[in-house]
Amino acid sequence: MTALKVVFAGTPEFARVALEAIAAAGYEITLVLSQPDRPAGRGMKLQASPVKQFAVANHWPVAQPRSLRLDGKYPEDAETAREALLAAQPDVMVVAAYGLILPQWVLDLPKFGCLNIHASLLPRWRGAAPIHRAIEAGDAQTGITIMQMDAGLDTGDMLLREAVDIGGDNAARLHDRLAELGGRMIVQALADIGSLQRTPQPAEGITYANKVEKHEAQIDWNQPAEAIVRRLRAFDPFPGANSPLDGEIIKLWSAHAVPAEVSAAPGTLLAVTDAGVAVAAAGAVVMVTELQRPGGKRLAVADFLRGFDLKPGQRFG
Repeated sequence: MTALKVVFAGTPEFARVALEAIAAAGYEITLVLSQPDRPAGRGMKLQASPVKQFAVANHWPVAQPRSLRLDGKYPEDAETAREALLAAQPDVMVVAAYGLILPQWVLDLPKFGCLNIHASLLPRWRGAAPIHRAIEAGDAQTGITIMQMDAGLDTGDMLLREAVDIGGDNAARLHDRLAELGGRMIVQALADIGSLQRTPQPAEGITYANKVEKHEAQIDWNQPAEAIVRRLRAFDPFPGANSPLDGEIIKLWSAHAVPAEVSAAPGTLLAVTDAGVAVAAAGAVVMVTELQRPGGKRLAVADFLRGFDLKPGQRFG
């Protein structure tokens, strides 16, 4: 059991995995910061984040400020959080997908500063959606960077960096692999915290992973087939790539590209079998193998066709 006092700031499942790893390694969690509860589900009831749920189950103090800026829109929230942080007396603050900007007073408060678990090989894919954008761009590798935070957007010095092959993963599978890696690496960083070498990020190769917006989900069949397939993988499970057909918005989950000479208009259904739905794209065919109707479940194409009649010649919008 180590005497290092840790404050943790995070919100989604990716962060919860790291918090669990830190706790399992024996570190003292003196405070957990997480985003305020949000409406979720069909009933739109307020729901605590995965990080808050885990913290409550372990009886750790939790703070949920809407902002940490003492001169911002919610100064009362920030002041309450400041008092909680001072009481927690952190040696280090670990941040993972928290969702709030940390002002300088927070960065300066812990003895060893604030360490961020970022799901990319910085400086590539700084920003909100590094997992989605790495898949969408066709990157062969991504990984985890443990970073010493500064006031910029993912601009701090790198402490640890480890790559993984993306392969054919969708965002859900890659998320889970990177979450586990992030948990392991942050435990290593905490163990070596006094001796970690800081490496400035290179000035070359900087890219930004903008937040995924729902409007991006609609498929453009004029794109190359490989690009469409990558987008399906990148947007699985959220927001789910989709395309209109006969007045319904159909979600397309799994597919692969098939090289072929295509003369039909993009989006045209070329063949429909239990093995897949062949759709014309730019210069090749997208073979779709898993689909979903509004309000329905994700289904393999053979099951989908039992309730939805698709025919060659129809065209996705």
